[in-house]
Amino acid sequence: MADTPPFVSTEWLAANLGAPDLVVVDGSWHMPNTGRSGAREFEAQHIPGAVHFDLDAIADHATDLPHMLPDPHGFSQAVGALGIGDGLRIVVYDSAGLFSAARVWWTFRVFGAQDVMILDGGLPKWRAEERPVDSGPARRPPATFTARLDHSMVASISTVERVLNAGSAQVLDARNAARFRGEAPEPREGLPSGHMPGAFNLPYGELIVDGRLLPPDQVRPIVEATGLDLSRPVITSCGSGVTAAILWLALETIGKRPQALYDGSWTEWGASGKPIAVG
Repeated sequence: MADTPPFVSTEWLAANLGAPDLVVVDGSWHMPNTGRSGAREFEAQHIPGAVHFDLDAIADHATDLPHMLPDPHGFSQAVGALGIGDGLRIVVYDSAGLFSAARVWWTFRVFGAQDVMILDGGLPKWRAEERPVDSGPARRPPATFTARLDHSMVASISTVERVLNAGSAQVLDARNAARFRGEAPEPREGLPSGHMPGAFNLPYGELIVDGRLLPPDQVRPIVEATGLDLSRPVITSCGSGVTAAILWLALETIGKRPQALYDGSWTEWGASGKPIAVG
């Protein structure tokens, strides 16, 4: 996938690292039950010149749902303070190879960034090639980012319920099969497992090998094996809106741009009292 949009290779990034119109964004984030901190790990080790995008900090803090999209003003203020401004080329990576970087990539696109890419293989590939890293906090001058939220890319719980009841769109869930079937607990305490009635399941890990997304000719049969109809609209979902962006990314690489991503995902649906299917 290297140098195939929306990916750039480590070789490309190394050659362009000092470009004045380029900003590198470390989007590393970890599940709460791992005990890991993307911010702390960024300070210990990151690609030179990178800034850290904290999914939990750059979020809507008026809801108890995790890392929901902020409003456009809040996003503009937060990324502007990181030194990310209008007209810059943005390259996002994470410490897993491909995990939370997809959500950060999608978030920038939702808010109108025109040129945002993902580093193929992320930090693991960069380090395996013995490329340089820095430590300490990020230092970029503040910038102005004009956020324009594309509401069509974001699905609400009411939209998801409506399209499932009407059969007008399909929901593709990135959680692992045991959680989807209701056979394993959710990582968030008190949240039931299971799935939205009528949803399809594609665990995001099936699309990634060694921290890299599979090529399109391998992604397509995996998607088709779920029973999803690629001629019909698709809404991606997961546990809390992070790995749903990996499904979005994978679908785009095979020419199937999703209709929307369900931001609240299972954390919202499972706690809402709406119908839950198992098996």
